[in-house]
Amino acid sequence: MNESIRYAWYAVVAAFLVLLGAASYVQVVGADDLRTHEANSRELYKQFGGPRGPILVDGEPIAESVPSDSTSFDYQRVYHDTELYSGLTGFYSLAYGQTGLEQALNEWLSGSADDLFIERMRQTFTGAENPGASVELTIDPKAQEVAFNALPEGMTGSVVVSEPDTGRILAMVSRPSYDTNLLAVHSTTEASENMEQIVDSGVSPYQNRPTYEIAQPGSTFKLIDAIAMLESGEYSTGGSIPVPNELPLPQTNNTISNFRGGICDSRDSADFTWIFAQSCNTPFAQAAMDMGQDPLLDVAERFGFNDDSLKIPLSVTPSHFPTEDIPPATLAQSVLGQVDVRASALQMNMVAAGIANDGVVMHPQLVEIIRGPDLNVLEEPQPEVYSEAITPDIAEDMTSMMTEVVQSGTAMPARSSIPIAAKTGTADVGTTGKVNSWISGFAPADDPQVAVTLVYQNTDYSVGSQLTATNLKTIVEAVVEQ
Repeated sequence: MNESIRYAWYAVVAAFLVLLGAASYVQVVGADDLRTHEANSRELYKQFGGPRGPILVDGEPIAESVPSDSTSFDYQRVYHDTELYSGLTGFYSLAYGQTGLEQALNEWLSGSADDLFIERMRQTFTGAENPGASVELTIDPKAQEVAFNALPEGMTGSVVVSEPDTGRILAMVSRPSYDTNLLAVHSTTEASENMEQIVDSGVSPYQNRPTYEIAQPGSTFKLIDAIAMLESGEYSTGGSIPVPNELPLPQTNNTISNFRGGICDSRDSADFTWIFAQSCNTPFAQAAMDMGQDPLLDVAERFGFNDDSLKIPLSVTPSHFPTEDIPPATLAQSVLGQVDVRASALQMNMVAAGIANDGVVMHPQLVEIIRGPDLNVLEEPQPEVYSEAITPDIAEDMTSMMTEVVQSGTAMPARSSIPIAAKTGTADVGTTGKVNSWISGFAPADDPQVAVTLVYQNTDYSVGSQLTATNLKTIVEAVVEQ
C-alpha cells in the first residue's frame, strides 16, 4: 500500500469514527439537551400537545392533560377550581410558556427529569407516549377553600396556612384570581386576547401573591422586635416599660405616636405583655433605638428575611429588613413595619410557625410526593429544618404574649374555644389613606397544629381590622382538629 492510499484510508476511518461519535452523541448523550433546547420549536409543540403529568390535591387533579379534539395537538392542558389554585399551578401556554408550579416542576411534569431516563428509553423503543410524573401537593382542599373564602371578592389579599412542625403548606391563596384555562388554549391568537383581558382586570398571571408580593407588614413585625428585646436580657414579659404618648425622633422634627385616642395613651408605663397586646408604638421604637439595628437584623434573618435562595419550589421574593446602616430615626420607624421594611405573607407565616414550633423554623413545603407513570415513588420530600431561630424559652414567652393579644388586645375578635396566639398589624400605604391589614398567628396556642397568616392590601382601616381577626378565627375553627 503506497503512502497516498494509506493516508486516504486513515482519513476515511477517522471521518467514519467522527460521524459515528456524533450520531451516538445526538442519540444518547446530548439527546435531552437538544430535545429541551429553547430553539427546538418541534419539541415545544410536541410537549405542549403531549400527555403532561397531573398536579394533584388530595388525589384529585387540579391540572391535567386530557385527549384533545384538535387536529394540531393530541392533548389539552385543563385546570380545575382555578380561582382557588391558579396562583399555585400557574399556566402552561403555547403563547406564554410556563409559570408557577408548571414551571418549577416542569422536568417532572414533562417527563424530562433525570429520574425518568429509563422510562424515556423504554418509550423510545416501544413508541409509547411520555405521560410525565404526577405531583401531589401538601394542600388540604378544605383549608384551601376556607382560606379563599376569607378573601372577599374585589379585595387584594393573601392567606397562608401551614403546619408548624413540618413546614407543609395546607393552604395558599390570593385574590384577585383568574382562569388559567384561558391561557392554555391551543390558539396563540386566542391566548393573547385572553391575556389582555386578564391583565386589564388587574390580575398578574405571572405572580403567586403570597410568595411574590412583599408589602409593609405593620405591627406584625413587632414579633421580631419583641424577640430581640427578650433576647437582650433588658426586657421581660412582666417588666414595666415607659409608654410615652409621643416619641421625638433624633436629628429630625418628626415624632412617633401611639394610635390616637387608643388605649396606649391611657398609661404612662405598663408591663411588656400589655404593651405587646395593645400594640403600642412608642415603646418598641425606643427599644429599637436603645438596642441598635444589629440585633433586630439578626433576628429577622434567622426567620428568613433577606434570603434570596428560598424556593418551595415556587420562587419566593426575599422579604426585606435593611442591612445597610440606617439612622436611629429611620430604625424607630422601620421596627413598626414601615419605611422600607417589606414582607410576604409566606414570610410572616414562617415567623408565626417558628414561634409555634418551639423556635424551630421548618422549610416551607408544597410538594407531598412525586410518582412516575407506573406510580413508583420518585421523590418524597421530608420535613427540613430551615433554622433554629430562637430558644424554646423565648418561644414560650412569645406564645404567652401572643395569646394575650387575642384575649385582651388588638385581636379580640379572634377569641374562640380554641386557644389562639396571634399578632395584628396595620401599615399605612403612602399618603392614600389606605392600609395593609395583617394578622399572623397559630392554634391551638398550647399544642399548635396550624400557623395562619392573612393580609389585606390597600384597604380601608375599618374594613381590614374587622376582617383579619375574624377570619383568622374562622380558618382556625374550620381546620384545627378539635
